[in-house]
Amino acid sequence: MKRRRVGIVGLLQESNTFIAGVTTRAHFEADLLLHGEAIREAMAGAPHEVGGFFAGLDEAGLEAVPLFLARALPYGVIKQEDFEGLVAELLEAIASAGPLDGYLAAPHGATVAEGYPDADGEWLTRLREEIGEGTPLIATLDPHANLTPAMVAATDAIVAYATNPHLDQRETGKKAATLMARTLAGEIVPGQAAAYPPLAINIQCQNTSVEPLASFYAEAAALFSQPGLLGGSVILGFPYADVELMGSSLLVLGDGPGALTKAQEAADALAAILWKRRADFDPVFLGMDEALDRVAKSRERPVVLLDMGDNVGGGSPADSTAIIQAWRQRGDTTRLFACLHDAAAARLASEAGVGAIIKTAVGDPADPLRGRFLVRSLSDGIFHEAEARHGGFSVFDQGPTAVLEEEGGGLVLMVTTRRMAPFSLAQLTSNGVESESFDGIIAKGVIAPMAAYAPIARGGFLHVDSPGVTRADMTKLAYRHRRVPLFPFEK
Repeated sequence: MKRRRVGIVGLLQESNTFIAGVTTRAHFEADLLLHGEAIREAMAGAPHEVGGFFAGLDEAGLEAVPLFLARALPYGVIKQEDFEGLVAELLEAIASAGPLDGYLAAPHGATVAEGYPDADGEWLTRLREEIGEGTPLIATLDPHANLTPAMVAATDAIVAYATNPHLDQRETGKKAATLMARTLAGEIVPGQAAAYPPLAINIQCQNTSVEPLASFYAEAAALFSQPGLLGGSVILGFPYADVELMGSSLLVLGDGPGALTKAQEAADALAAILWKRRADFDPVFLGMDEALDRVAKSRERPVVLLDMGDNVGGGSPADSTAIIQAWRQRGDTTRLFACLHDAAAARLASEAGVGAIIKTAVGDPADPLRGRFLVRSLSDGIFHEAEARHGGFSVFDQGPTAVLEEEGGGLVLMVTTRRMAPFSLAQLTSNGVESESFDGIIAKGVIAPMAAYAPIARGGFLHVDSPGVTRADMTKLAYRHRRVPLFPFEK
């Protein structure tokens, strides 16, 4: 008997609408923009949902047909003509492949393009129109999605990662592939129901392994396992995309049309629980000075300072000097490390060479760190991660990189040519940075870096309410399109 054939497509980018810059095709080309078998070569073994697609289909005896995959690091909204071009390429790849038995799709869920506030719903709808209503389409989502009815209507089933930091991306892809295999075998007829409580969960509270989310995920898992249901997802939401349905949602999968009522009841029940606990997701924020006080008093080192205002995983520029400037003003004798995106400083250091002293301004052009720095080391900025880490990356390329030590001070900076999120400790170790020599290490993220930095964070983690386009206190961001009322804005 001929093997069933399942197409694989993906278009992923987390869009921060508070950033002035736009994401272009070049951003995808710098990360992933692949067609056909090149996708299998790059992703089959990766700790990413697309890697899970390949593994799950293979285990089920189905043939994976890789078609199109594009991914870019979080940044501003996608330029309209580039979004249209990427979607056209995706649809052309599907048309060229001819009829397939089903499709596995990997959207992000918080993608915004110029003219398309629900970019994921848009391309999934176009995909559905291309393949027709009778062909199964099953998708994965990042739980930082802002789920929409268009995404739900276009797909037969959606499965979101269940962890943040995202350590189960590959497993999520395998779950989607298993659902596809069972659907094609006629074992199940998946359908889905969603609930949208008027709640935006603060980014600082989105660690799924601790309270307030850990117990809620346990309750959700119990509901998802009821007879007649095929599972479900907790969608945490992405607060840095100013779109109508920004916020949290619940998605439950039922088996067959008769189970959709039960799926909706389960989604509504979970939404009610989440709403009842809404105050738990309204955190107390820690200021920069208080955080630096704790670093100075800590008996263990290093303390990892999570720079929430410059969260690269949320699209920030990775060049904020705010915490460092506060540290300088205090005159602390603590030793501090930070990684900053500054291509000019990296180039200057490379031209000067290891051992040279350079006088330069580093970081945010509006508030740079001015000083004299010793060039401690230089590298090509390529490093590898062997463990499953947030984002599903295995190979990282931050471009030519320099490690600089401020003359006469306790500050060490890594300056990179390309913007890079702190998803792997190899970013430090590959450049000879010894974490134990610092009192404080600044990681530009919120929850995502915790998986990578846990082995060295002997002084623990501190979430710091720093300024920036990803500041944790979302009530201080200027929204124009979100739904009203919405907690915590209207309490």
